Amino acid sequence: MADSPSYFQTEEFQNRSRKLAEIRTLGVEPYPHSCVTAKKIGPLLTAMEGKEVGHYDDAAAGGSEAFAIRGRLVLFRSMGKNIFAHLQDETGRLQILCNRDLTEVTGLTPTEEVSHHKFIEKKLDLGDWIGVEGHLFRTQKGELTLFAKRLTLLSKSLLPLPDKHSGLVDKGVRYRKRWLDLISHSDSLKVFQTRSRILTTIRRYFAEADFLEVETPVLQNLYGGAEARPFTTHLHALHQEMYLRIALEISLKKLIVGGMERVYEIGKIFRNEGIDRTHNPEFTMLEAYAAGWDYWEMMTFTEHLFARVALELFGDTKIRIATEGEHVVIDLTPPWKRLSMKEALITYASLDPDRLSDEEMRTLLLQKSSADPKRVNGAPRGTLIALCFEEFAEEFLVQPHHIIDHPIETTPLCKPHRNPELRKAGLVERFESFILGREICNAYSELNDPELQRTLLVQQAEKREKGDLEASPLDEEFLEAICQGMPPTAGVGIGIDRLVMLFTSAESIRDILFFPITKPEE
Repeated sequence: MADSPSYFQTEEFQNRSRKLAEIRTLGVEPYPHSCVTAKKIGPLLTAMEGKEVGHYDDAAAGGSEAFAIRGRLVLFRSMGKNIFAHLQDETGRLQILCNRDLTEVTGLTPTEEVSHHKFIEKKLDLGDWIGVEGHLFRTQKGELTLFAKRLTLLSKSLLPLPDKHSGLVDKGVRYRKRWLDLISHSDSLKVFQTRSRILTTIRRYFAEADFLEVETPVLQNLYGGAEARPFTTHLHALHQEMYLRIALEISLKKLIVGGMERVYEIGKIFRNEGIDRTHNPEFTMLEAYAAGWDYWEMMTFTEHLFARVALELFGDTKIRIATEGEHVVIDLTPPWKRLSMKEALITYASLDPDRLSDEEMRTLLLQKSSADPKRVNGAPRGTLIALCFEEFAEEFLVQPHHIIDHPIETTPLCKPHRNPELRKAGLVERFESFILGREICNAYSELNDPELQRTLLVQQAEKREKGDLEASPLDEEFLEAICQGMPPTAGVGIGIDRLVMLFTSAESIRDILFFPITKPEE
């Protein structure tokens, strides 16, 4: 038999468990199936702001406006014949008053030992969920309060809330036990409410542009669409190894081939990689594809998406972001600045790749402690240029930038540049967008030439066979689909989590994920 959890031995758990048994004995259901329709506290507070609602005597006599609310008990103090408490729901807090003579407990038949008032005073604890029906009034200090005529226990809490003075400060506990974080920190709750609003806005924006939202498989026979190490699992029904997807791209392009001209998906992606301030092995990605577009049209569409989200959240495309102890005003107003990768290096790092040999770039990169020698040594010229951009220019892209025209070595699924000189130089029609020095999206004029696509994917497969764990295997089914004919198409991928980080001023991706990956609790 499994050992009991350690909290079973705590005095608080044992006391509350004893109260639970007593509540059942008194005939009160501690976990009822339903409760009365209740008003959200936040909207109630807003509706009553500055409004005359009556005084204590009006509420006691039932002469003021009647309301019902429900929430978690987060403050409790007994003062003679009255008990004052605070109830908290996801929208706010409201004070309630329970009176010795006028407040009844649902389901309780009072006795000489346990009256309605004694039940509230002795059987309830902070953390309990209760419903309250009563009448509003304002205290002498002007605080809006609900005079409880009927109180219903909705859920008895057997464990205490975090201490109200020291609070819940351990980041690891806040990430692992997000429910406690949400109860204790209203700012965390607001972050996740904002996340939901952002997703709603994105979906509305895409719907208005005639995009169709689709869902594609998470479990795949082959993985592709990015350079990343996959998670593997075993499908017992077919006796085969399967992979969790590392991108949405391949499936969505197959739908474009099938004639669905504008599609997008918001879904979970899984990459077996490191964990840091901006990376979590499980994250949410938006990918969208539009037949008939190129990367210029996708650039415009993307910057207007960010502007739309800013307007929805803040009513302005200029937003104030807290970062590293300072506040920066980010102007998301389209159009954003556009620079090629080479132009960004010249502008922000005073480095001109056309004047540097491969060895000179390697030397510069290896002098940086953050550079990975395995990536630098033996890298082709295009990759060296991209690495120099990452090391020497990226951090300066604070205001919105589109970095365009990337080396083909970095992008096996992108269309070669239409400009003959840039094509000859090995550049592709790709842009990455940056804000606060972070990449926030990646987009292409998609490669639809099946012969060139095969050549580039074969190169990827060869890299994998030589030990590159992030290179993708050859996907013959995808190549077959491209052979059926894919129209000119633009695609974009946007990390939803980084987008939420931007709009909530979050310093870590774990602050905006409901349940980020953490080490198991000891």
